[in-house]
Amino acid sequence: MTTANVYQQRPESGAKAESSLHHASLAGLIGKGRKNPGVTVREKKLLGHLTLRGDAKDPAFAEGVHKALGLELPVALSLVANADTSLQWMGPDEWLLIVPGGQEFAVEQALRAALAGLHISVVNVSGGQQLLELSGPKVREVLMKSTSYDVHPDNFPVGKAVGTVFAKSQLVIRHTGEDTWELLIRRSFSDYWWLWLQDAAAEYGLSVEA
Repeated sequence: MTTANVYQQRPESGAKAESSLHHASLAGLIGKGRKNPGVTVREKKLLGHLTLRGDAKDPAFAEGVHKALGLELPVALSLVANADTSLQWMGPDEWLLIVPGGQEFAVEQALRAALAGLHISVVNVSGGQQLLELSGPKVREVLMKSTSYDVHPDNFPVGKAVGTVFAKSQLVIRHTGEDTWELLIRRSFSDYWWLWLQDAAAEYGLSVEA
């Protein structure tokens, strides 16, 4: 097997990390929305994002993932989570792992150790994407405005996650709770989606949460 060099990508404490919506000053909007908003947005910023690839049919791979993460490999179009760590199916041999910020390097090392000898890939993609959490009784209506994908509960239950067209662009929608959803977005499109959400949720009332 080829030896892999693993690098710590997180800057030292002297380099200040900023989210892709830093310019929007979301912190200054907390508590300024409608009293009973239909939609609440929370930026889940600066988390660790790792792309994991391997053979799902190999028991040793599944066992190694469970050993390192304490999570079972999710089946197609689904995600599994434990506290602040989630693992999402992205394709037949690809998964997205999201961990608390600052833990991605240690988690990558743990995965490589648990999967030693197997044909796998672990790539840190934290700098290219982030999560926006949408919660509230009107989130589904906002999603229906934004995507042609069927978000009815019968078709999109809690625990499902799909990549789809959203507001004429591409992202991943994750249903994490009864009235809670997550949008996995590319950093370069963050401003566009933030502007879109403000417009799409205006009639229901939009608030920002820390």
